[in-house]
Amino acid sequence: MVQRIGLVGCGVISDIYLRNAALFRDIRFTACADMRTEAAEACAAQYGLRALSLDELYASDEVDIVLNLTNPDAHAGVSLRALGSGKHVYTEKPLATSLEDGRAIVSLAREKGLQVGSAPDTILGPGLQDCRRLIDDGTTGRVISGVATIMSRGMEHWHPAPAFYFKPGGGPILDMGPYYVGALVTLLGPVAKVTAVGRVGLPERVVTAEGPNVGQRIEVEVPTTVHAVLSFENGAQVTLLASWDVWKHAHLPIELHGESASLRVPDPNFFGGRIDRAENRDEWTSSDTADRFFGQANYPFAKPLYANYRGLGLAEMARAVEGGRQPRVNGEWAFHVLDVMLAILRSADEERGVAVASRCERPERLSDEEALSLLKRAED
Repeated sequence: MVQRIGLVGCGVISDIYLRNAALFRDIRFTACADMRTEAAEACAAQYGLRALSLDELYASDEVDIVLNLTNPDAHAGVSLRALGSGKHVYTEKPLATSLEDGRAIVSLAREKGLQVGSAPDTILGPGLQDCRRLIDDGTTGRVISGVATIMSRGMEHWHPAPAFYFKPGGGPILDMGPYYVGALVTLLGPVAKVTAVGRVGLPERVVTAEGPNVGQRIEVEVPTTVHAVLSFENGAQVTLLASWDVWKHAHLPIELHGESASLRVPDPNFFGGRIDRAENRDEWTSSDTADRFFGQANYPFAKPLYANYRGLGLAEMARAVEGGRQPRVNGEWAFHVLDVMLAILRSADEERGVAVASRCERPERLSDEEALSLLKRAED
């Protein structure tokens, strides 16, 4: 049975979901809505959908799953409204911007017998999945330590409306952290404690991206540089460096060091990439996922450089709904990732270590065979 998708939020990120939807056999977009009526109408015209009001979409009998692509500060309101209307929810990251809202989403879904899924679904790509296999099969041995780095100059140089990213609910931890913390939790399991420091780099940002906000000055209200140590329940300790105050750097996205091998993990913002492992002190052995379907470059569309299959998690969730099971990128996993990120910010603010109260199971591994089974067949 195909799950019918109603999109809420027709902004920048919606295009990749809508374009990739044609790949998958278990999902079909039927409607879209946005607070900006003109945005919903333009999206509907481009992709052959019905443009509805928010109230109409929540009430529609032609929507089974609400895809929540609103700004993070609206995630909780949209998700709770959709769940209250009897719809399953798949939301962009983060699940919410507060623990209270995240907990309310997971609790309401459980009460209603509905499913919650959440980005980033990049953890389901062959890049992260191959690294997970190398950890699970003992190639790395027990992981002892690691470093993860999120570093750039910020959002104002490319995003047409970046003000939110420098306000409460934004910043590199809540914006990019889901990719890195989500990947680390998928690879290593839940985090037990964090210790962090942080600061505001530039007190003011000026928008240089083309668009209606060019020249806008933004007062920065959240830490733009945060250094944290994540202590995992399994004993691993990983340093997370997150900064939007960096002109250029040579750090790798994630590097993990185990008793038997070191492992370089591909960029968790995408689905594929090169994996390096070293089992001696002399050389790295490399493998690439470019020969696998979800590891092939498909983005940017005009000149593909990266594997960007956003929507894979939504398709896997649709299959889970049909099978009466929990999706891999589920609400409990997303809530724990949120809990870790907010603990990092709290630790930096209070200048002390903070215990992470929540726990989650590592998402079950996704084999190539199961991933490929989500694709449309010629006869579909």
